[in-house]
Amino acid sequence: MPKQPPMTALEAEKLLFKAGFEMIRSKGSHRIYQKFARRVVVPFHSNRLLHPKIVKQVLEAIEKADEL
Repeated sequence: MPKQPPMTALEAEKLLFKAGFEMIRSKGSHRIYQKFARRVVVPFHSNRLLHPKIVKQVLEAIEKADEL
């Protein structure tokens, strides 16, 4: 898998909404999104870049949710 581009939480949120995910709840600085049985947690911290592992989880969740 190629290296993921750096991404902020707002950019990740836009991708999730575009893929059909809904924000089901928020706790502290973390927002939880769901589409069918697939859940993704995205930490929201004032315009900081997301960790590459979080970016990978978001992109994989979008890809797998589209397969359903």
